[in-house]
Amino acid sequence: MKRSITIAGLIALTVLAVLASDPANEVAALEHNWAEAQKAGDAAPVAEMLADNFMNTDVDGHTYGRDKVLSNMKGGHWEENKISDVKVSVYGNAAVASGSWVGKGVEGDGAKIDRQERWTDTWIKMPNGKWQCVASHQSAVK
Repeated sequence: MKRSITIAGLIALTVLAVLASDPANEVAALEHNWAEAQKAGDAAPVAEMLADNFMNTDVDGHTYGRDKVLSNMKGGHWEENKISDVKVSVYGNAAVASGSWVGKGVEGDGAKIDRQERWTDTWIKMPNGKWQCVASHQSAVK
C-alpha cells in the first residue's frame, strides 16, 4: 500500500512539472522522484530516467554505469534518505542539477551507508522529449 501511494505521488509530481512546462521544474521533479524511488528501494522508475550510457562517479572516485546504480537500489533499506537544496540550470536541451543528499541505511548490495553528500547530475532532453540523466557525480561532505 505504501509503495502504491509513493508511486502515485511520484507520478503526480512528474505530471505537475510537465504541465508547468518549465524545464528546470521538470528536472527538479525528476530528481525528487529519483530520491523517493531510491528510498523505497524501487529501481523501476529510475531506470526510465537514466540513459543507456549513463555514467556515475561515486564518493570514492569509482565509476560505473546504469546497471550497477539500478542494482544497488533494489532492496535497499533506509532510516533516512532525502535530498535538499536542489538547483537546476538549463542550457537548451541540457540541464545541470545539483543538491545535497543525506542517507543512513543499507543499499541493495548490502553496503552500509551513513553520510552526507553533494551531487551534480547532467540531464539531456532526448529526441522523444523525455529528460534522461547521462552523468552523476557525488562528493562526500565532511
